[in-house]
Amino acid sequence: MSAAGTSAAPRTGGVVTFGETMGLFVSANLGPLAHADTARLSIGGAESNVAIALRRLGVSTTWVGRRGDDSVGDLVERELRAEGLEVIAIRDPAQTGLMIKERRSKSASRVWYYRAQSAGSRLAPGDIPEGLIERSALLHVTGITPALSATARDATFEAVFRAKTAGVPVSFDINFRSRLWSQDQACEALAALAAASDLVFAGDEEARIIVDGTGEVELARAIRELGPRQVVIKLGARGCFAAIDDEEFTFAAVPANVVDSVGAGDAFVAGYLAEFLAGEDPRSRLATAVRAGAFACETAGDWEGMPFREELSLLGASEPVLR
Repeated sequence: MSAAGTSAAPRTGGVVTFGETMGLFVSANLGPLAHADTARLSIGGAESNVAIALRRLGVSTTWVGRRGDDSVGDLVERELRAEGLEVIAIRDPAQTGLMIKERRSKSASRVWYYRAQSAGSRLAPGDIPEGLIERSALLHVTGITPALSATARDATFEAVFRAKTAGVPVSFDINFRSRLWSQDQACEALAALAAASDLVFAGDEEARIIVDGTGEVELARAIRELGPRQVVIKLGARGCFAAIDDEEFTFAAVPANVVDSVGAGDAFVAGYLAEFLAGEDPRSRLATAVRAGAFACETAGDWEGMPFREELSLLGASEPVLR
C-alpha cells in the first residue's frame, strides 16, 4: 500500500503548500462591473485558500510563495499570518498579482487576472527551504502553479520529487485555469503530476483533460490507473465520487444557501485532507469534505467562509443558534 492508503493512522507534522496569492478586488453589489461604484479589497489563491481552511480545521499548515514589495503584498502576508499559518513569503521586486471579480448574479461570477510577470509567477526551484517538505505530513500542490511560468513549473515538480523521495504523501488538485494555458498545453504536465501523487482531486471536466471517460466513475478509475491510490471527483451540487484503494464511494452534497461558490472546492479538499491526516476512514473524510464545501458557499469571498471544526455541525442543525 502507498504512503497515502486507507490505513487509519494519524500522521504527525503539518501540511506544506505553495503558490501565488493575489490581491482581490470584488464589486460590492451584484451586477456588471462597469456600473459598480464600490469594491472590497481582499486576497485570494487556491493554495492559500486550502491552507486557511486546513488551519481552521486544526491542521498546522505552511504556505510558501513570492509576494511583491508593495502594499498588496503586505496585505497578502498579513492576512495569511493572521489566519495562523506559517508563512514563508519571499519579497520580490515584481508587483503582486491582482484578481478582479464581477458578481454578475447570485449564481454567476466572472474573474479577470492581472498576474503576467507577477511576483508570484516568479516562484523558482529552491524557494521552498531545505527540509521543510521532508519534515511535513503532506505536500499539497495544484495545477495552477505550473501554469504560471517555466520556473514555477520546475518548482512544482521539484517539490513533488522531494516529497516522494522522503516518503511524504502528495495531494494534487488539478484546478485547471483556462486563462493561464490551454488544455493541450496543460495535459502533459497535469497527467505527470497526477501520476506522481497519492491523492488527486478534480472536477469532472478537469479530469477529462488527462484521461478519457464519460462519467465520474470512469474518470476516477482512469486516473487511478495512472498511479494515485485516492481519487476524488468533485461534482459541485451533486456531491462527489471517490475511488480509494479498492473501494468506491458516492457522496451527496450538503444543501447550502449559495452566496458565492468560489473557494468551495478548496474547502472540500481541506476537509478531506484534515480527516485523512487525522487517520479517519474514507466516509468520514468525504463527509467533512462536502460539509466544508457547503459552508464556504454560504459566505461571500474566496476564503472568509471556511469553517472552523466546531462549526461543522451547524449546517442542517435543527437549532440555528449555537448557545
